[in-house]
Amino acid sequence: MFHTSNILKTSHYLRPCIHPSSRSFVHSLPRNFPRIGRFTSQKSFQSILPTFRDQVARSTEVASFSSRFPRPTIRSQVLFFVGGSLLAYSIAASQTEIDTEYWSKQLVSVSHRWTPRPPNTEDMRKAQYLELGKYLQTQVNQLKDTLAEWPLALRNLVLSVYVQAAQSYLDAPEGRRLCWLICGVNTAIYLVWKIPRLAPFMTRSFTHHPLSGRSYTLLTSMFSHKSFIHLLANSMALASFGSAATHYFTLEQLKHDEHQQEATAKWHFLAFFISAGLFSGLVSHVAACKVLFPRLVNQYTASAVIKNSPAAAAISSTAVKTATTTPREILPSLGASGAIYAAVTVSALAFPDAQVSLIFPPFVSIPIQAGVGGLVMLDMIGILRGWRMFDHYAHLGGAAFGAIYYMYGPQWWAFMRGEYQQLHSPTS
Repeated sequence: MFHTSNILKTSHYLRPCIHPSSRSFVHSLPRNFPRIGRFTSQKSFQSILPTFRDQVARSTEVASFSSRFPRPTIRSQVLFFVGGSLLAYSIAASQTEIDTEYWSKQLVSVSHRWTPRPPNTEDMRKAQYLELGKYLQTQVNQLKDTLAEWPLALRNLVLSVYVQAAQSYLDAPEGRRLCWLICGVNTAIYLVWKIPRLAPFMTRSFTHHPLSGRSYTLLTSMFSHKSFIHLLANSMALASFGSAATHYFTLEQLKHDEHQQEATAKWHFLAFFISAGLFSGLVSHVAACKVLFPRLVNQYTASAVIKNSPAAAAISSTAVKTATTTPREILPSLGASGAIYAAVTVSALAFPDAQVSLIFPPFVSIPIQAGVGGLVMLDMIGILRGWRMFDHYAHLGGAAFGAIYYMYGPQWWAFMRGEYQQLHSPTS
C-alpha cells in the first residue's frame, strides 16, 4: 500500500496506493452470453461462419461482413453519459444546498455569536464533526446497556473494539468516510457474484459489453467486481485518492465568496465519481465499437476470403494458418478503476509534491506525478501491445477526465451551485 508524506501538513487526506487497480475484462462468461454481434456462443459462431465463407467464395460480388453484421452504435451510450452526469450533478448541487442551509440555520439558532456574519464552511464542518461525535457516543452508551448481561471480559472486548472503530470513523476525513461507503456497496455486489444462480443476471446487468446495446451497464458495472483481488485493490486506491480528491474540492470551494459556502463536499465527490466512471466506460465502449469491432470484421473477412480462395493452395500452410487465426473476441468489462484513475489524476495535479510508496517490491517512494505518469504509460503500451487483462481504454478515459476536471471542474461545480441557487431564490 502507498502512503503519503509532505502534503499540506495533512497527510491523512492522501495515503495513496498506486498499483494496477483496474477496470478489468471478464474472461469467463456463460455459454449463452453474446461474445460478438448477433452470435450467442463460440459454437454457434463457428457454425455460421463457414456459410458466410462459402458465400464469399462462390459469389461474384463479395458481400461485406459488416453489411451482414451491423456495426454497434454509440449514440445511446453518449446520451446516457450526458444525461446521467447532468442528473448526478443536479442532485449533488441540490443536496449540498439543502445540507448547507440546514447547518447554517442550526448554527444561527444555537448561538448568538453567528449574528455578525453567516456561518462559513469551517464552522459548519466543525458542527457536523461534533454532531457525529455525539451520535457515536450515544451508540456506545446503548451498546453498554445491550451488553450489560454479558461476561465482563467479553463485554469489555466488544466495547473496546467498537470504540476504536468509532473513533477511527470519527477522525477520518469526510471524503474517506464516503469512499468507505462506496466500498461497502462494491463489496455487497461482489458477494452477489458468489451466488451461482445469479451469475447470468450479474453478467448481463453488472458488466458492460460494447456489443450488447445496453447503456445502463455503464453505471452498474462501475460498482461491480468479480474477483476479491480486484475489489481489494480498487477499495484501497479509492479510500486513498478519493479522500485526497474530496479535500481538493474543499480547498477550491474555500476560494469562493460567502454566497457559495457549503457544509459538505461529499455530494460533489459522488457526482464526480459517477461522471468519471460513466465517461471512462464510454471511452472503452467507443473504442470497442469504432476501433476493435471494425478490426475484428476485417480479420474475419480476410480469413474467409483467404481460406476459400482458389489460390489458397498455392500459399504456404503457415501463411494460411496465420491469416485464418481466429481473432480475439471483444470482452465485457467491469470495475471502478476508471473513476479511481480520475481521482488519482486530480490528486496528482492538485498535490504535485506528494510522495507515494509502492506496495510491492522495491517498496520505494516516488513522486505522485511520476507514479501516475507510469500508470498512464503502462496503459498506452497495453493498448499498443493488445494486452487483455485490464481495460486500458477505460483507464486512459478516467485519467483524461481527471485532468480535464482539474482544469475546469471547480468552475463547473460553482456554475451548478449558482444555477440551483437562482432557481430556488425567492422572487422579488
